[in-house]
Amino acid sequence: MPGRSLSTLRPALVLAGGALAAGLAFPVSPARAIEAPAATVPTPPPLPPERPEALKPPVADPAPPTPPARPPELKPAVAEPSKEPVREPSRETGREKPSDAAQETGKDAGKDAGKDAAREAAKPEIPSPPPAPPERPPELSGAAALALKVTPPDDSACRTRLKRLGVDFEPLPPISEGQCTAPLPLKVTKFADGVALPQGATLTCRTAEALARWVTEVQVEAERTLKHPVTALELGGSYVCRGQNHDVDAKLSEHAFANAADIMGFAFAGRANIPVKAMPDGSEEAQFLGAVRAKACGFFRTVLGPGSNAAHANHFHLDERERNAGHRLCQ
Repeated sequence: MPGRSLSTLRPALVLAGGALAAGLAFPVSPARAIEAPAATVPTPPPLPPERPEALKPPVADPAPPTPPARPPELKPAVAEPSKEPVREPSRETGREKPSDAAQETGKDAGKDAGKDAAREAAKPEIPSPPPAPPERPPELSGAAALALKVTPPDDSACRTRLKRLGVDFEPLPPISEGQCTAPLPLKVTKFADGVALPQGATLTCRTAEALARWVTEVQVEAERTLKHPVTALELGGSYVCRGQNHDVDAKLSEHAFANAADIMGFAFAGRANIPVKAMPDGSEEAQFLGAVRAKACGFFRTVLGPGSNAAHANHFHLDERERNAGHRLCQ
């Protein structure tokens, strides 16, 4: 401004500078304000599509498993260095003396020996192979083996029991008809209480004993159910060299070994005989036959009768056939 000196304007300039230094700004007219361009954020590019399964590289197979370490007892023996001390000549006597290294080796020898002994004790023992079987004797080879005969078991104790049971019997010569055999057969003609076998039965002692014990139970059931004692058994067969059910192509029946008996009927004192067959339900005959048939299952390994099959519709088949695990057939 004209007319003002520099000294007059100095205070005003000082105040304006202080205001700017304190961060104060003069207001700006809206008309004069300049708008700054808005900041733009770049959009990320889209993700590429997933590769189809057919174009994916094959997955590498896992590394094969590492074989197990060889057991210590199968590893080859490693030759150990000689532990014999090295001797050096002595300057004083001229004799050999162990060197310093040898002396150190000698100190550790005891320790190494203990370790070796422990290793040997820890090794598992390898069992020695079993001895070879002895050679077969000449009498058990070739024609001599075919001619060899097996000694039948002793049945003297069984025969003693038969006598105590009141059984009448007599020994018979051994039976041998091809594969049909009975080394110690007996002919049984009568049981206890006068129960007769008019035809006689050719049986082994074991089968005869089972039949005798069963007849004792039959007599008790006859007295209880029929009030008349049994006087005889009608026998259909005992020893017969044949196949099962009289079939020539079937395997041998127990009759072929004198191990079976077929009971066709029962005779009584004071009443009519009872044949073995299907009887009317509820009758005394049906009750008697059912009871004695059930009791037979406690003495014989095989019990068949009417209702089992057509071949046993008219008799009780009783035998002592051996089966696995003591199995019994009671039908």
